[in-house]
Amino acid sequence: MFKSSFFYAALLIYPALVGCSSAATDTNGQTGEAGTPVTITHIANDSLEESVELNATSVFQLKTFIKANATGYLQTVHAQVGKFINKGEEVFTIKTKEAEALGNTINALDSSFRFTGIIHIRCPGSGYVTTLNYKAGDYVQDGEQLAVVSEKSSFVFLLYLPYELKPYLADNKNVVLRLPDGTQLNGYTASLMPSVDAASQTQGIAIKVNTGEQIPEGLIAKVAFVKKLKTNARTLPKAAVLTDEVQSRFWVMKLIDSTTAVKIPVQKGLENNNRVEILSPIFSPEDKILLTGNYGLADTAKVMIIP
Repeated sequence: MFKSSFFYAALLIYPALVGCSSAATDTNGQTGEAGTPVTITHIANDSLEESVELNATSVFQLKTFIKANATGYLQTVHAQVGKFINKGEEVFTIKTKEAEALGNTINALDSSFRFTGIIHIRCPGSGYVTTLNYKAGDYVQDGEQLAVVSEKSSFVFLLYLPYELKPYLADNKNVVLRLPDGTQLNGYTASLMPSVDAASQTQGIAIKVNTGEQIPEGLIAKVAFVKKLKTNARTLPKAAVLTDEVQSRFWVMKLIDSTTAVKIPVQKGLENNNRVEILSPIFSPEDKILLTGNYGLADTAKVMIIP
């Protein structure tokens, strides 16, 4: 009877002993619950700019119209669409019907006179032939348009700038244009159009580019128009800065010890695609800010740093 009572008492005491042992283990931190895996980053000094991306279209501002200066037949045509022609280069020759008839008569009377009646038409400027209206043998009238040459020196990218951005124009005299194929060209503001589009309230700006390559007319390039620039901004990666649903409040999660992260409200400044300027509070380079694993964490959350 005594042995049986001792056995039942031992059964009642054992779970309590196990529970105490487990609690002690948790108190010593040996089997505590693991925190959320996170990675960390630090504050850094960077150059940041606030810019707006605008479109600029390539155009030839000056087009030269080559016209016939007599009525007759085109004897030769040295132009081709897309061909580059230098100033003073012969483009067309014309021979009138009268010259054809008189020339044979005059040469028969005096062969030393060497009358041909050929009229030479030369290009008044250097550029690319963009329009060619006639071919050799065609009959043309005096003053008729034979070809159109786009002056190479008049090539620009025309950017239509919203008028409210004009105060920033002085800081954007030199710009970088990005073409659809990824090519980047350095350009500078050459002139402003003297009028504003009534509907869009934009003003045309001619941007000259420094390149020897032939760029087709009508090509659209992207131009980053800088509004603000800071050369020594204190920044964090964009992923480290959290916000609410309406993006009215911003905060970061900062480690206060090896396993605890707290919520720190911040005030943002400039930002780009990768980094955000932190105006306040002032973080030190030693402060550990959560970079990943920070989304949805409560204040004083338990975390575990991973490489």
